[in-house]
Amino acid sequence: MKKVTMRDIGKAAGVSAVTVSKALAGKPGMSGEVRSRILQIAEELHYQYPDADTLRLRSQLDIGILIPEAYFEPNSFYSVLYRKLITRLSGDGHFGLLELLNEADEAALRLPHLIDARHVDGLILLGQPSKEYYRMISGAGTPIVFLDFYDEQGSADAVVGDNTYGCYRLTSHLIKNGHRDIGFVGNARATSSIMDRFLGYYRAMLLHDLPLERAWIISDRDGRNNLIPLKLPEKLPTAFVCNCDVVASRLISALRQRGLRVPEDVSVTGFDDFTDAAPTDVPLSTFHVDTDGMIELAVKAVTERCSGSRKPFGRMVVGGQPVYRRSEMRRED
Repeated sequence: MKKVTMRDIGKAAGVSAVTVSKALAGKPGMSGEVRSRILQIAEELHYQYPDADTLRLRSQLDIGILIPEAYFEPNSFYSVLYRKLITRLSGDGHFGLLELLNEADEAALRLPHLIDARHVDGLILLGQPSKEYYRMISGAGTPIVFLDFYDEQGSADAVVGDNTYGCYRLTSHLIKNGHRDIGFVGNARATSSIMDRFLGYYRAMLLHDLPLERAWIISDRDGRNNLIPLKLPEKLPTAFVCNCDVVASRLISALRQRGLRVPEDVSVTGFDDFTDAAPTDVPLSTFHVDTDGMIELAVKAVTERCSGSRKPFGRMVVGGQPVYRRSEMRRED
């Protein structure tokens, strides 16, 4: 006869295995009604309570990693973060399970299979889907952490880089080097991270009394986060701040098609310090994001949330530093 597990009880009760574990151990974190239902189901299924050694094994968690398909391509920034997550989870004695979120399931607000089938104790959502979707899964009862985006109304912890400060530093550096006409490349409404990077650029321009030219704010992606062709205006600024290194590389290609040189004619900065996206012949000035620090905090947050030891929900910002290379230069005129 198959041995009854906490996951079996959770499936019957409509809760996670972590909730079952806490209920059987007499820990807080649920209503009396839920606890009673779990204990009743455990008795009905003839669950055998584990000994102390087995209980200690519950520190080995199954953590899901959900990534919208638009973000996940070979050697992309998010695929690198995913590999780092798997390595960190494994090093801490946990198991990481990947699920890609397709557009159809996102639009239909279908729960990830990992949650619906109760295969995981907690979930890390890497990359921002629609607001309706991430708010839906944050209320599904599974401990969840948003990685690289946040929502002030979401019932989830969030770990992000220092986006606003990073783009503020890059823009201020360009201004210090004589640039006054500076554009921004990125759809600020696409993700919270791009919005914060735009606000960092905007803050630097305001503090130096420099106007924003609407034609120099260039969108790089549509509402589903799919990259779109960059539409450059006829009159160009002397510098662009890009929301990420991938887009900076695309911008450099677009400028070259116009017959322009980088940085001699137009200076360009990126964000992330993601070397796989950088141009091979123009070392890119960018903002280095501490991805290892982000991964460490995300894993810590989701495991603490699974154990019931973490509250309230919060946003954690991981610092970084600008890296100045050769894709931008001083403006003398």
